[in-house]
Amino acid sequence: MNDPIASLFHALWDGYAAITPLAGRIQQRLAERGETVTNDHIALRTFDLSPIGLERLAAPFLDQGYEETGRYRFVEKKLSARSYSHRSGARPRVFISELRTAEFSPALQSAARALAAQVAPAADPTDLLTAAPTWSPISTALYQALLAESEYAAWLAAFGIRANHFTVSVNALQTFADLSELNAWLLDEGFALNDAGGVVKGGPHVLLAQSSTWADRVPVAFADGTREIPSCYYEFALRYEDPRTGRLFDGFVEGSADRIFESTDARRS
Repeated sequence: MNDPIASLFHALWDGYAAITPLAGRIQQRLAERGETVTNDHIALRTFDLSPIGLERLAAPFLDQGYEETGRYRFVEKKLSARSYSHRSGARPRVFISELRTAEFSPALQSAARALAAQVAPAADPTDLLTAAPTWSPISTALYQALLAESEYAAWLAAFGIRANHFTVSVNALQTFADLSELNAWLLDEGFALNDAGGVVKGGPHVLLAQSSTWADRVPVAFADGTREIPSCYYEFALRYEDPRTGRLFDGFVEGSADRIFESTDARRS
């Protein structure tokens, strides 16, 4: 039976896994423990510009039974975001953020508009999510200039629109008591974890605990040569029962997500 949602997530995974080798290695190690990985959510990044804005990227999911579950604002990083869940509760959640370009320098705004202008106004939103590359390779000079203002903008300009991360549902794992036990195992297996603000972001008090690897570094073809930069990361999420609904918490926590964003930071030492 044709399953458009499954097909979309498979295509997004293929593009993500191609530049995130550690995700495949982690899945393999978990499988060797007898685990079957369930995806909690994916995240997408974009600019707040037509025809690639947040609402455009959300359309394929809304068309297939997803509903908006929350809106978020990240003041320091100058981002807006929304989350979506499928009405069945049986599909991965989706988190989409967009850079508020008007809050940046004229140079960054101009660069973002030039990238967005390479996308056909009538481009199919599903193709936009899966048909990499989104635009022509940028120069290393532009990457460095964007990086000086916004790591998010530099990452998006270099990689285009694609899944920024997938997320292991810790609730669905059978051989770990909690997220801290999973994190200890990942460290023992040689995977480096994002420790910005602590390895575990959140906890029972906000109904969601998260951790993530640092992004893989991969060679990227820029307009003037190839260089190695951080690509994508793998996230891990443990959800707690929401007393308001009696079900697992379905949203996201701004403070935790803010530090998870830093998993792709090319400027960390």
